[in-house]
Amino acid sequence: MRSTKIVTSFIQDGQKLLILKRSNNVKTMKGLWAGISGIIEKDEEPLKRAKIEIHEEIGISENQLKLIKSANTLKINSPQYENHEWDVFPFLFEVKNPEIKLNWENSEFKWITKDELKNYKTVPSLEKVLSNLL
Repeated sequence: MRSTKIVTSFIQDGQKLLILKRSNNVKTMKGLWAGISGIIEKDEEPLKRAKIEIHEEIGISENQLKLIKSANTLKINSPQYENHEWDVFPFLFEVKNPEIKLNWENSEFKWITKDELKNYKTVPSLEKVLSNLL
């Protein structure tokens, strides 16, 4: 089975978590709600990739981030490709009063409580990824 290594990060401000709605301009998972995700390139450190993706997707720089927790890698079956899975590296960061500046990859953002996530149509296993961080 093939696998792709990805990071999925959540940003927390107080009791609220940031989720992003994937835009129609991305290749996969259009219109679904997600954390901040990206493919880990070659032998790149997952934490480094997480910080890069956060800066690219929402405009928050590394010096504004406080790492709260990282969790063990999760294996999740890819719904798009047969015999393919994702190795997901989860991270939870805290940012106080952030100004969110979305790039082209996402069309909307919302601040929600962890219990509200079930009310959104999300990328596969997003609740599982989040539950490993909380």
